[in-house]
Amino acid sequence: MALGVAIDTNRYVDFCRNEPAAVNVIAKADRIAIPFVVLGELRGGFRRGTRGQPNEQALSRFLQRSHVDVVYADEATTHFYAMIFADLQEAGTPIPTNDIWIAALTIQHDLVLFTRDKHFECVPRLARL
Repeated sequence: MALGVAIDTNRYVDFCRNEPAAVNVIAKADRIAIPFVVLGELRGGFRRGTRGQPNEQALSRFLQRSHVDVVYADEATTHFYAMIFADLQEAGTPIPTNDIWIAALTIQHDLVLFTRDKHFECVPRLARL
């Protein structure tokens, strides 16, 4: 069975730090999708840190892998976003806006979200690693 994952910011950082759990999942994945929001979060961190250029170069190499692609929001994504937003509000369990977009893209593209963030457990229909 093919494993398609959407990678969250914290797990990309874990991978770059050579943490075994992250390296293992990335090695086994047939498809790795990086939500555009994650790219923004990463690049925002790069600009605030002291290793911006080396981090950007490593990200560029990662994005060039044949089974890695960036997923962007489109009109269909807004329906997934709206569903998740409403479900979370109704349940009284809101999460950060960026994470709603990440969850929406993950569900839309039938992926499994690779993250350490526990608040994603509140998102119905979201498969997680």
